Amino acid sequence: MKPSFYVVKVKRNILPLIFLGFTICLLVFSKSNLPVVKSGLTLWATSVVPSLFPFFVSTELLMHTNIVTILGNILNRYMKPLFNIRGEGAFAFIMGIISGYPVGAKIATNFRKNNICSKEECERLLSFTNNSGPLFIIGTVGILMFGSTTIGLLLFITHILACISVGIIFRFWKKNSSNTSYGSYFSLQSKRVSFSNLGEVLADSITSSISTILLIGGFVVIFSSVISILKSSGLINVLSTCISPLFNFINIDSSFISPLICGFLEITNGINSISQIACKKLSINIIFTAFLLGFGGISVLLQVLSITSKTDLSIKPYIYGKILQGILASVYTYIFINVIPFFNFDI
Repeated sequence: MKPSFYVVKVKRNILPLIFLGFTICLLVFSKSNLPVVKSGLTLWATSVVPSLFPFFVSTELLMHTNIVTILGNILNRYMKPLFNIRGEGAFAFIMGIISGYPVGAKIATNFRKNNICSKEECERLLSFTNNSGPLFIIGTVGILMFGSTTIGLLLFITHILACISVGIIFRFWKKNSSNTSYGSYFSLQSKRVSFSNLGEVLADSITSSISTILLIGGFVVIFSSVISILKSSGLINVLSTCISPLFNFINIDSSFISPLICGFLEITNGINSISQIACKKLSINIIFTAFLLGFGGISVLLQVLSITSKTDLSIKPYIYGKILQGILASVYTYIFINVIPFFNFDI
């Protein structure tokens, strides 16, 4: 009888192997993983939910009013020359700034589903409208994590400047693609709010917002587990050891490496760790935080991907835009700290 050989094709089975490895690691490192997951849930429940959920509801409610059309008519003269997007895109831009992740991506995707903007315009919107909100940056990061409203204000200003810069740069994304005419927003809306259906619309808005906030909580928990496993297995230490010569060369404390890796995966945990690093030059903590806020992390990327995957929108402009926004936000923060004494927090 000839022996049978089973050849595992790695490329075809890479995701099942990753999921299997993740499940095994959850069992092996359960003792160290459980407290981290509880901490992630606490951080989500006490910081993320209070700061984002009300804005999610308000955004959903505004989507059932004529505010999109009004903003489109008023701001078309600015949106087109700056971002190469029709005026209705101003709603995604403004609400993306006010509300936080992943509202901008949800609105851009909704615009595509309802044929409000072209595919190219929605992809341009994705590149710069999905941002951290003021309540998260100023309230959660500035006040709760860094203990300073001024730091939160600085991070918010540079975050907005970076997102606008990215939008201007990405106005050239598929610039030569043809754009067709699109109808009025409310010719495509199925339900416009009125006193007769206010209860129904409010209930739908709350239900949709709960779904989004639970999605964010799920990603926070999963990525808290991933970060815990990477720490317990020693992989983050290995990566830190490999990267530390570069940080030593540029004269930056290598204790930032591990939080940066965590923040690259999930920004809430990463920024929280960065804020707790004792450093005479607090500007370093702030600049790294600015980058992570602009980039958003793999967790937010997957949230956006879960939203855009239901349309024909490409995720590429989002990825390129967030990397660029992270870099620009950190550069702007560095400039503000060194040019304006009011924003210099170094001891």
